[in-house]
Amino acid sequence: MMKRAKPSFFDVSLSRGGRVDLPFLFLLLLMLSFGALMSYSASTVYGQQFYGDGFYFLKRYLLFAALSAILTAPFILMTAPSFWRGFAVMLYASSVALLVLVLLIGTVGGGAQRWLVIGPLTVQPSEIAKLALILMLALVLTKHEGRVHSKRKNGGSLRYGVLLPGGLIGAIGLLVAAEKHISGLLIIGMIGVSMMYLGGTRLRYLGAMAGAVVAAGCLLILVSSYAQVRVDTWLHIEEVDPLGSAWQTLQGLYAIGSGGFFGKGLGAGQQKYGYVSQPQNDFIFTVICEELGFVGAFMVILLFALLVWRGFRIAYRAPDRFSALVVFGISLKLALQALLNIAVVTNSMPNTGVSLPFFSSGGTFLAMQIFEMGIVLSISRYCTGGT
Repeated sequence: MMKRAKPSFFDVSLSRGGRVDLPFLFLLLLMLSFGALMSYSASTVYGQQFYGDGFYFLKRYLLFAALSAILTAPFILMTAPSFWRGFAVMLYASSVALLVLVLLIGTVGGGAQRWLVIGPLTVQPSEIAKLALILMLALVLTKHEGRVHSKRKNGGSLRYGVLLPGGLIGAIGLLVAAEKHISGLLIIGMIGVSMMYLGGTRLRYLGAMAGAVVAAGCLLILVSSYAQVRVDTWLHIEEVDPLGSAWQTLQGLYAIGSGGFFGKGLGAGQQKYGYVSQPQNDFIFTVICEELGFVGAFMVILLFALLVWRGFRIAYRAPDRFSALVVFGISLKLALQALLNIAVVTNSMPNTGVSLPFFSSGGTFLAMQIFEMGIVLSISRYCTGGT
């Protein structure tokens, strides 16, 4: 078989790739449609009350989705997998700079300093950092693949399989920890350890890395009164003031429980009337449960499962190891964020402010999700084998 020519570092040739993965694209469009519908249903009361427009958040969702799709389309259609290697370095450096900047001039909300206000946009640099870390780990683990896998003494498995990727994870993790962002640190740690495992880091080292992530999270809780309140509320939900720190969690649970099997009907939920604060954000899953019941909740989880599964299929058929790691990492990030959000709103873990991808309000958050899916679609054009 004739060997395929290696693409240049910033190859943008449209003719070399095939069509995007249509099942993945279909699932993505279905997810966005469902997300827009529930964003509208959950936000009508809040939008009318605070912005004088019940359609405020729907318009915002559609605007950011459309602009993000338009800006992402050229990356999908005109970039080869090699492009993302150079992009990884630039994005990682930029994300570190933004994380430092947010500690200096970022806005504070809910006891944490996580956001940068840039003109009309509010950006959360930790979301950019998660993608940057995925790309950068994929780059270094494939560039030094032989050393990572080496079993020879002084073969480089410790240096290139642990210390180098561990340093990349640690730099991002420390900056995110300084923001008192426990959920962000948890996701970054889980993504990092998973990428190292997929990249070939030896198992005896991974246990130590996982332990370091857990230790960092526990330390952050011990030094943060804000985090301690969240953990205490979670552990003693029946004893905590139901009108105080337990309010959001309890109202969310009431919404979930009152939905039953089929729900009260789209738009007929009651908890969004001031009971669940900002229901269009982190607690939007409770509105879905109340209005669409178990059936609606199951459909949301099924959509996420199918999208992640299709992402794994694309990774399995990726044209090279770097591309496979990137798609695995992005798909895993999507699964983790959805799982953690659902765990929070069902009180299976402390309230840590994890947004539900494609559903929670947040223009730049939605834009990042669409861009990440664009990377997967871009790489899918170069996949080999069956569907």
